[in-house]
Amino acid sequence: MVLANGEYGVMDAYKDLVKNVDLVICADGGANYAYYLGINPDYIIGDLDSITAEIREYYQLQGVKFKKYPRSKDFTDTQLALSLAEELGADDIVLVGTLGKRLDFTMSNIYAGLDMAHSGKKIKHYSPDCTIYLLTGSLRLEGCKGDLVSVLALSDQVQGVCENGFVYPLQNAVIEKTNPYAVSNVISDDRAEINLSQGILLVFHYHGNR
Repeated sequence: MVLANGEYGVMDAYKDLVKNVDLVICADGGANYAYYLGINPDYIIGDLDSITAEIREYYQLQGVKFKKYPRSKDFTDTQLALSLAEELGADDIVLVGTLGKRLDFTMSNIYAGLDMAHSGKKIKHYSPDCTIYLLTGSLRLEGCKGDLVSVLALSDQVQGVCENGFVYPLQNAVIEKTNPYAVSNVISDDRAEINLSQGILLVFHYHGNR
């Protein structure tokens, strides 16, 4: 789990999520939110200009490992956190605090997982309102009938897209960046699945929204 310094919304929504992770990495100010959630992260990484002095001192006393980088650097703190996760062998990564606040930061955080998704790692961004998946193979969505789901091509073209369990099913569709038509689909069954044969697809699953 990677905690970034973005928008979180209702903090209680993350408590169950935190229970099921083996490794926690905070990207700089993400450590502030880890503190509010009662988490002792394994690592805090970045230029450390967003973590508060009090929380930094607290985690230092707890023996948390810090990896400090200069403020003028060629990578974002989220990129550094993902690189560390990959170095430590993580293959299923959930990022929180990576959506909202600023559109450029949101897009940068999504793009930061491209290489790992290409290499077969599972990458998703979670918020209480929406979960975004970087999909390269197959995905079973745990949701409710009526949930909104949109898909967009992250690579130039995504081939063999199938959507089952939706109001508007797709079978072996081709989705391109230049024709983003596959938005606002609706889950129609207890089991909804998305599959593709080639490319990277962004899957937006809105929880309980219609």
